[in-house]
Amino acid sequence: MLQAFHNYFRRKETQLHELNYLFWECTQRCNLNCRHCGSDCTASSLQPDMPFADFLKAIEPLEQRFKRNSILIVITGGEPLLRADLADCGSELRKHGFPWGIVSNGYAYDAVMHSKLMDAGLATITISLDGLRDTHDMFRKRQGSFDHALNAITLIANEKRNLTYDVVTCVSPLNLGQLPEMKQMLIEHGVKYWRFFTIAPIGRAATDDGLQLDGPQMRQLMDFIVATRKEGKINATFSCEAYTGPYERKVRDWFYFCRAGITIGSVLIDGSISACPNIDRGFVQGNIYKDNLLDVWENRFQPFRDRSWTKAGQCARCKEYKNCLGGAMHLHPDITSGITLCHYNKIVES
Repeated sequence: MLQAFHNYFRRKETQLHELNYLFWECTQRCNLNCRHCGSDCTASSLQPDMPFADFLKAIEPLEQRFKRNSILIVITGGEPLLRADLADCGSELRKHGFPWGIVSNGYAYDAVMHSKLMDAGLATITISLDGLRDTHDMFRKRQGSFDHALNAITLIANEKRNLTYDVVTCVSPLNLGQLPEMKQMLIEHGVKYWRFFTIAPIGRAATDDGLQLDGPQMRQLMDFIVATRKEGKINATFSCEAYTGPYERKVRDWFYFCRAGITIGSVLIDGSISACPNIDRGFVQGNIYKDNLLDVWENRFQPFRDRSWTKAGQCARCKEYKNCLGGAMHLHPDITSGITLCHYNKIVES
């Protein structure tokens, strides 16, 4: 009954498609060279950083359509902390009625940066931690990256001002066994919110076969999240990347819902308009340098809002299709090739 209610709610949300979460891919530069990077970013990018004035001009129509403070701007990259004007960008977004946050690897996040961003009105932050020290540094391909990330996490967890945050871990066979020790460490550092992803075969990770969980490992991850949630010492959740079948509402607060293109949009580094930045660029719906962002949001995004095209290949034969709708959009390279991997199949059939 609850699943049926959720499916009805999802249809209504899709019809309304009220934008409330907008990614800004402000740079493709990064101070790390992560093994599992979905964006395949490097220290030097052929694509220059987007001028903030261009982004601000693009979102001006949203101010006329949506209430102040109703759309969260999430600044991502690359590594957004490499922008010297990041705090200035944040302050200006606040003036225009947009709360803002960042997704960061934490390497350049120290006490000075923390204070600067908080003073600029930072509302949300996500820091990545992908294992214990040696494992995290191996993933990030830079010695000391673990210590920098943990220092950032400590600063954030101890912040007394209003700040929404979480720690994100991309789980692979290389760090799955370290999750219990990581949990204890995060609890000791005062962390309250911990979110889990698996590693999608996109970007740099597409050619790295050692990063995918098999069926038993997927169930091990799900069971760990369930047990951690029952303990109640840290709020552990599985991300919105996949329908989990028997684990629905056990590994997150509600049912699976890929909101890409429904309530989530993005402005990419070259001005392209899409949904989550990790989605294949073939799903781009327009460009801020030639299109009105609000018009694109209201009148395009058909592949996101009518996902009947996903009912092909293994999805066409799946009894859970009505609950899953073909899985997360970032797992589809285009509208004809089918899903690249199915978490549900791994969980129930492997």
